[in-house]
Amino acid sequence: MSYLDNIVFAIVLGIGFGYFYANVKKIIRNIHLGTDVNRKDNPKARWSNMAMIALGQSKMVKRPIAGVLHIIVYVGFIIINIELLEIIIDGLLGTHRVFASLGVVYDVLIASFEILAVLVIVAVLVFWTRRNLIKLKRFVSSDLNGSPKKDANYILYFEVVLMTLFLLMNASDLHLQNIPGGYSHFIKAGSFPISQFIAPLFNGMSNELVQLLSELFWWMHIIGILVFMNYLYFSKHLHILLAFPNTYYANLNPEGQFDNLASVTNEVKLMMDPNADPFAAAPETTAPVKFGASDVHDLNWVQLMNAYTCTECGRCTSSCPANQTGKKLSPRKIMMDTRDRLEEVGKNIDANKGIFVPDNKSLLNDYITPEELWACTSCNACVEECPVNISPLSIIMDMRRYLVMEQSAAPMSLNTMMTNIENNGAPWQYSQQDRLNWKNE
Repeated sequence: MSYLDNIVFAIVLGIGFGYFYANVKKIIRNIHLGTDVNRKDNPKARWSNMAMIALGQSKMVKRPIAGVLHIIVYVGFIIINIELLEIIIDGLLGTHRVFASLGVVYDVLIASFEILAVLVIVAVLVFWTRRNLIKLKRFVSSDLNGSPKKDANYILYFEVVLMTLFLLMNASDLHLQNIPGGYSHFIKAGSFPISQFIAPLFNGMSNELVQLLSELFWWMHIIGILVFMNYLYFSKHLHILLAFPNTYYANLNPEGQFDNLASVTNEVKLMMDPNADPFAAAPETTAPVKFGASDVHDLNWVQLMNAYTCTECGRCTSSCPANQTGKKLSPRKIMMDTRDRLEEVGKNIDANKGIFVPDNKSLLNDYITPEELWACTSCNACVEECPVNISPLSIIMDMRRYLVMEQSAAPMSLNTMMTNIENNGAPWQYSQQDRLNWKNE
């Protein structure tokens, strides 16, 4: 590469990583729009969660076919991108395979990269078939119509193109390495178990043409990686980055254990205290502006990070008993709607120089309907199934709290139960004097 090429490469690299950094800052800002929640307890358990679930993919393999294929793509993505470091150094310094001095280690690395590239292509083709030809039930849903469905396919196409370019780049490089007496700066380096079968495609071409193609594949590969990296911000594949913090900051409480609002707990304790002065002035507290959540600002920052981390895989919805019985609820849609609303709020802030201007919209009603919220049985199946420990249930329960405590908009059956508890001390409609009659039956 000439000095001009090095300069152009540095500019392209700067633009790619600069745009990526700007979008990462937006994601962090949007997540911090949520309320505070303490998730710094028990770091040992949190590190273990992250290691087992995000790094070890322990929940993915509960569905073996998808799990094993995903591990192949995941490992391929992690390991093959080690090669990115060499590309960056070669591009900036004008070198060729700068890590070739590692000798046998380098040979093993390149060989493993190539084998993984082929495995990734095979895995992606299976994923595409399952999604578009077989049409598994969890991928055929109204909440995946339009851009979500296209997004999933775009990612699959991206991965096939990137792996193919990687192999073509290596194959053309190998052809030039094998020219008797050497050619230009193409030193002998690497072991190519796959590219050796592709390299004969360049036989009969002039050395200059093969070099041009090799450089073209190289540029297309690195630019493709930068485009893919920046597409993540607009894609469900943000989980590539967020799965690790998401599993670290996940709720460690036993499933089914709900948090209590401190303000409500204090009021109940005061009511039950026989020594409390009912006429005393209420103590100053930092009570929330509202009970529960009606918009993304009311959710905590972990819930908002959950929304960005969602992969739209549909395991939550496919295991939801309410959804299976025809109810409107889809836990996947809850997370997608939360992310869409959060993005809308973020764009509002961008357009108004860092300040959110009320837009007469909210997550509740404009995105998620009360019918969806009340269909939930709070069984935790969605939380248990999620491969990255997302909790749609926590969002559902916070929005239910708002409906009940702020709008008194609970279903009739629930209002009847709460009235009975208030009047009779029990969910059933009979007097307190009759509560022990069951003993005489």
